[in-house]
Amino acid sequence: MPQSQLTRIVAVRHGETAWNVDTRIQGQLDIGLNDKGRWQAERVAQALTGEGLDVVYASDLKRAHDTALAIGAATGLAVQADRGLRERAFGRFEGRTWAEIETHWPAESARWRARDLDFGPEGGETLRAFYARVVDTAERLASRHPGQAIALVAHGGVMDCLYRAASRVGLDAPRTWQLGNTAVNRLLYTPEGFTLVGWSDTSHLDGLQHDEFSDGARDGRPAAAGDKVGHAA
Repeated sequence: MPQSQLTRIVAVRHGETAWNVDTRIQGQLDIGLNDKGRWQAERVAQALTGEGLDVVYASDLKRAHDTALAIGAATGLAVQADRGLRERAFGRFEGRTWAEIETHWPAESARWRARDLDFGPEGGETLRAFYARVVDTAERLASRHPGQAIALVAHGGVMDCLYRAASRVGLDAPRTWQLGNTAVNRLLYTPEGFTLVGWSDTSHLDGLQHDEFSDGARDGRPAAAGDKVGHAA
């Protein structure tokens, strides 16, 4: 396929927040970056200065938007906010730790961790609806820029959806890949869909990165294949 029909995508999860450290579900609550998250944002911004980006899109939630602003400042690009890149809405799970959810709503927790496609916490989105929103948004944005390179700065759950779409992994399959804060993930888009190029590049960072705990992963490691993985938030 001619290069003029390809859109290069650099997908970046936001920097760390205090709630990432506390294993607390953020969902669509507007939690800002902590000090480490701001440092991570600066590091990834510098790493992307030679990427040849043409545009930066971001979730309008502060933790992602502020990460994108750092990238925009380093690359000289304005940040365009898009609500379609928001994290999954987790309803009454938001603000709760993974352990609290399991304690207060054990049956709902089990459906969530089992990646029940049609389960959504009260007031939240189902996994099926969330995936459709993310993929539709990414396709809409990428299709605007054939022959160009775009950044999509968003959330762990969004990164998970993009990985699955590009690698053709089922939405109900356990997660075995990392979703680290400010990890750089590279994809291609054509009208036929997404293709995975590279995943979870954290060479611009030092030390242990917090992966997303809300799907059962621990200590920055991907969930084991046998884990009852729910959804990264």
